[in-house]
Amino acid sequence: QVRLVESGGGLVQAGDSLRLSCLVSGPPASSYAMGWFRQAPGKQREFAAAITRSGGSTSYVDSVKGRFTISRDNAKNTVYLQMNSLKPEDTAVYYCAAKAYAPRYNTIDLVHEYDYWGQGTQVTVSS
Repeated sequence: QVRLVESGGGLVQAGDSLRLSCLVSGPPASSYAMGWFRQAPGKQREFAAAITRSGGSTSYVDSVKGRFTISRDNAKNTVYLQMNSLKPEDTAVYYCAAKAYAPRYNTIDLVHEYDYWGQGTQVTVSS
């Protein structure tokens, strides 16, 4: 059974940075394509960033391109989301997700494609 645990959220000011971590326990993290999603109050969960099983390719929603970076350290079974130049509109609960049996070179950006989810970590950006 896969378990995902996010950490690193918090309250910051606009322009600040945060790094979220997602620890994958169970089968090796390299078995999964990974993604970060976010959900603001009253809104649907939306895609933020994704990374292939090996970490060789990444994808981002347009609103975070150039500011967020997803990465992974399979030796530590951990996926990261470095968030720079944060804006108030980035305020949301951020969720880590894992997809089993993903093609090696594909990133996955659809909520329903993922098999496992973490409990989420709150990110609040004040103006």
